[in-house]
Amino acid sequence: MELEIDHLDLRYEALRVRSPERDRRILASLSESGQLVPIVVVSADEAVDRLVVVDGYRRVRALQRLRRDVVLAVQWRLSEVEALLLRRSLSIGNGETTLEQAWLLDELRQRFGLSLEELARRFDRSASWVSRRLALVRELPVTIQELIRDGRIVAHAAAKHLVPMARANPEQCERLAQNIAPHHLSSREVGELYAAWRDAGAAARSRIVADPQLFLRSRSDLAQESADAPGPRTALVEDLSAIAAIARRACRRVREGAVLGLSPAEHDEVECALSAARAGLGRLAEELSLSRPTGGEHARPGDEDGDPGTAGPRCLDSRDRQGALDLAGSGAGRAAVGHGGGAADGAGGEGGALP
Repeated sequence: MELEIDHLDLRYEALRVRSPERDRRILASLSESGQLVPIVVVSADEAVDRLVVVDGYRRVRALQRLRRDVVLAVQWRLSEVEALLLRRSLSIGNGETTLEQAWLLDELRQRFGLSLEELARRFDRSASWVSRRLALVRELPVTIQELIRDGRIVAHAAAKHLVPMARANPEQCERLAQNIAPHHLSSREVGELYAAWRDAGAAARSRIVADPQLFLRSRSDLAQESADAPGPRTALVEDLSAIAAIARRACRRVREGAVLGLSPAEHDEVECALSAARAGLGRLAEELSLSRPTGGEHARPGDEDGDPGTAGPRCLDSRDRQGALDLAGSGAGRAAVGHGGGAADGAGGEGGALP
């Protein structure tokens, strides 16, 4: 049968969470193909001529947006209580949320006076389960529940994260909900906010509540920096390359006359810096030698007989290798800084990197 939408009683619309995405799909379907599935109505308990919608609220909203006056409906010959419970039993498995369960239980208790034991029997649950669901309605501020109904806050996120926050601090929970609602955060993001708020001090909690988006962006940036950070081997190679570049630059400065005409005190200062550099490179060479694999483990792919010869990737040329050995060596190839000379013989040209 067809009914005028303006004459329908929509008293149970608040028991469902709205989904903007699903509303858009139904709107597009109705616009293209018309109404294919009727809504379900029952006679109101207090007035036989008043029809109450128990299923099909999304279709009604879509038809109203399309400026339609009538809706296709089917009437169940049941009481409101029986119709609500039947509709729920038929829709189990379609993603009913915890809060939708709580809203229905609260409606049945408040409007129809059903006891905890009767609700538990009707829902095939324990009385403690019913009590816990009803507690969600009592503990979560009404303003947050309205945001959930409108689909601006994920119901699962609210039940799991905002309810315990509301128990601890209702005011900050309400402010946080108002600030995250425009951004349609995922359940995971709301969980991150709650976990950070729970573990933070008073000042940090206020900052999280005041600007949750800033907190999430900062957390994401830090995670990205951590993910982009080089591994230990890559960082070591980069450090060694930097040492080689610094050694080449120092050699160039020597050739350009940086040590010409030094006073005895200045000469001692350069010698002291060179000794410190040589000692540091010596310790580094020793650490690398101690950590070097032995036998076949050291052979590069393609080397014969485990010998890291020419088959592996090319590293530094002979001048670079010799310069590093001279700089870190024990005296036979020591670089000497004189009063009137350029680069010392032991510097090995522009060498300065370890093998």
